[in-house]
Formats: sequence, structure tokens, C-alpha cells
Amino acid sequence: MVRPVALISGVSRTASIGAAVARKLATGGWDLALTYWAPCDERMPWGAHPEDLENLKVELLSTGSRVVFIASDLEQSHSASGLFGKVTAELGPVSALVLSHCESVGSSIMDTTLESFERHFAVNVRASWQLIQQLAVQTPESGGRIVALTSDDTVGNLPYGASKGALDRIVLAAARELAHLNITSNAVNPGPIDTGWMDDQTRISLTQRQPTGRLGTAADAANLIAFLLSPEGSWINGQLIKSDGGISA
Repeated sequence: MVRPVALISGVSRTASIGAAVARKLATGGWDLALTYWAPCDERMPWGAHPEDLENLKVELLSTGSRVVFIASDLEQSHSASGLFGKVTAELGPVSALVLSHCESVGSSIMDTTLESFERHFAVNVRASWQLIQQLAVQTPESGGRIVALTSDDTVGNLPYGASKGALDRIVLAAARELAHLNITSNAVNPGPIDTGWMDDQTRISLTQRQPTGRLGTAADAANLIAFLLSPEGSWINGQLIKSDGGISA
């Protein structure tokens, strides 16, 4: 039996949403290609944790999935084509693309630097568009799925919020433009999920705002994404889905 292949971008830490999606798909019979970029994590408050990659790989392989990790600098314009070339050579055609990578450095309208703005758009927008292109070029006859993680965060987070808005438009356009290839395309807004970026004050404040009384988890997001990639989710297309426990209500 041929197993479907999912390419999940931005899986460098075991606490990430991308890692939770990988766990869910591995137990559901998928083979996985996972991207990471250590220099990005090194610039973040949580830092790089190379041991996470090995631990996650062992965990995923134990399910019977074939798993490859690929270092990919998505800021570079040639990264998407090279990435798909490696994945198809090792695992075969990609059936699902989960865009969970992001550049996320908070700054406001007045203090955002040109370098930061351009990096956010290169990673969050251009690379995502190019990855979607590559999926369309090599998608199997059975079709494919695109799911991108997005966010409402804008105030004090100009380049991140603006780039996520642009990403939304690309993903929703793909739902119509790639429909003849039997590709569905959706964006998921999981709300605030602590994947290592929250301090205690932020965690308490956001929990108090949640109607559910708890913060969302990476597994909550993964459950929805796995459904969208499944045959049962095939009728959902061109949607921006808020799966945030009601915090945006």
C-alpha cells in the first residue's frame, strides 16, 4: 500500500504546532518530510534545540512512518524547488503541504526595520507561495491538500501580521486556481498557543480571556489540520477557519 506524503514546514521543536501535526499524521498512516532552520531558532527567545529533532524523529519512526528532516532556509528564493526535489526523490510526490513555518519578530509601525519587514515577507509570503506552486507542479493524480497556519496578531507586530494577511490571500486564491488539480486549500487560525513564546504574565492574561478557561494546545490545532487533510475533510475548501476555543468571539 502506497502511503501519502506530507511536507510540513517549520518543525524544529517538539513543542511546535508542526511537530504536533507530524505526530497526528504519522499515526494516521502518512510519510513525512519536515523542514527546519536552526539559525532562525537561534535568533528566537527559545533558542535552538537540536536534540528535539532527533527525539522527534525517533518518536515518528516508531509509528512505521518514513521520515526525513531537511534543513531549509526559506528566506532564499531557490529553497522551494530544491526542497520539493529532495522530498520527491526520497519519499515520492507530496500529497499534502502544511505551512507551519514563520518568521515572527515583534515590532510596531514606527520601529520595524526594512530588513525585518523584508525577511518576514520572504519567509512567510514568498516562500509559502513558491511551495504552493511546487505542490501544484508535482501533485499526484489523486490531488492534494494545502493548509497554512495564520494569525490575527497585528498591533505591535506589524511585519508578522501583515505577512500573515498576505499569506491568507494566497492560500484562499489557491482554492480556486488549483481546484482543477483536485487540490483544496485552507488557512487555520489556532489562536494563542504556547509553543515556547509566552511568559507567565502573557499566559495568565490569555487564559483569563479564553471562554474555555484554558489555552489551546498544539494538539488542538493538529486535530483540525489532520481532518482537513483527510478524505472526510475534502469538501472544505477556500476557508479561513478560526479554531481558537472562542477567544475571538
